[in-house]
Amino acid sequence: MHKGCLLAGAAAFALSAGPASAEDLRDALAAAYTGNPTLLAAREQLRATDAGVPLARADGLPSVSAIASETEYVRQSTLASTDLPRMLAVTGTMSVPLYNGGAVRNAIRAADTRVVAGRNDLRATEANIFAQTVAAYLDVIRTEATVRLNRAQVQTLQTNLKATGDRFQIGDVTRTDVAQSQSRLALAQGNLRSAEAAAVQARETYIQLVGKEPVALAPPPALPALPASPDEAVAYALEHNPDLLAAQERSKAAGFDTSAARASRLPKLSIVANGGYTNYLNSLSVAGVPKSTLPESVTTSDVSLRATIPLYQGGRPSAQIKQAQAREGQALDQEIAAERQVIASVRAAFASYRAAGEIVASTTTAVEAAELSLRGVRAENSVGSRTVLDILNAEQELVNAQVQLVTAKRNAYVAGFSLLSAIGRAGAKDLGLDGGTLYDPESHYRSARGELTDWGGDGVQGAGIPTRTVDTKAVSGPNP
Repeated sequence: MHKGCLLAGAAAFALSAGPASAEDLRDALAAAYTGNPTLLAAREQLRATDAGVPLARADGLPSVSAIASETEYVRQSTLASTDLPRMLAVTGTMSVPLYNGGAVRNAIRAADTRVVAGRNDLRATEANIFAQTVAAYLDVIRTEATVRLNRAQVQTLQTNLKATGDRFQIGDVTRTDVAQSQSRLALAQGNLRSAEAAAVQARETYIQLVGKEPVALAPPPALPALPASPDEAVAYALEHNPDLLAAQERSKAAGFDTSAARASRLPKLSIVANGGYTNYLNSLSVAGVPKSTLPESVTTSDVSLRATIPLYQGGRPSAQIKQAQAREGQALDQEIAAERQVIASVRAAFASYRAAGEIVASTTTAVEAAELSLRGVRAENSVGSRTVLDILNAEQELVNAQVQLVTAKRNAYVAGFSLLSAIGRAGAKDLGLDGGTLYDPESHYRSARGELTDWGGDGVQGAGIPTRTVDTKAVSGPNP
């Protein structure tokens, strides 16, 4: 099973024939990739997850703080031996962690692991959006084809009704034949209105996902090679499905969280340096002592090695460890649940894809047979061996078969793409969306991890700007 590009195939199934300048599936997927708000929100979520790494690392880096104060003594006790109208004080503290029981190291590992899980979540969101886009794209083509078939049926029945009315005038048919033609025409007109409403709904779903109106959609390209058996599909999915990979990474991260929680019972060691500067701002005076004998400013500094040894914390460490272990167990259970879900989804998707192909073949045969039947019924009616009702029934059977064929071809393509999504081959890179620059999560991760200043930031909407659809036009009349 090679990683062929979805959009590289030259063969296309004929749901409709678009002009040479038609919009193709690549355009729709590329527009969804760059402007779909759900996908962009998933990228922002991953960027927020990236920030967890420097947050965890910050607990192991030095911290420096300073406090400056200027004090005005408005009123002092009469018992004070000094008279200090004002004083400026500046103090600074630097703390350098040396050992914290492995809490920082395991917190960083957990954050890094969650970044990997987040990237797989982003891949899963991409695949989900692309699957929805493909379905919406095919729904537009299907509903437009259904509208054309029903419109042609209405026109045919209108012609039939006129011909039947003419024959009634000369006594060739009865009023019953005219009523039957009128009834079929009314039903066909109702079916046309339903088909037009469905086409409008499909169009609006397309706009919601892609961000622009569908214009002359071209038939989609052929799908790449798919797994030959359910077992082959499951084996590939267990190694590449992004939902399963994300669950596995979260399980690992939960293990690191448990190790970090155990560090709360261990000693911590750090170096602490303090510095101070006090200036009396030329206001120092001491009763009975010449002012010149006392300094107007004082500077102090000290360095200490501080060890914090927890002896009793009210049971907090034990509770934290139990909580982390329970969450680790939950993550392991969720990993197995994700694996079950992937296996079930892949097998169901494979069965749907295989059944859809068989339905297309059988429905194609049904259309061919219905066309032959209609020609035969019309020929037999011309010699009097068939009634008008027989012609109406044959025409309706042909239209029904044609609509079912259009739907079957749509379902077959969507089922094939759903199988690609289920096994983990429906991401942007898998589909070969190389018409523009693909979003690189590694670039933002490196930038976030290397940030050491307190003044950095990405700004708003760093992952892109979603496309708004308020300017798209609603369909006010019958869908063309």
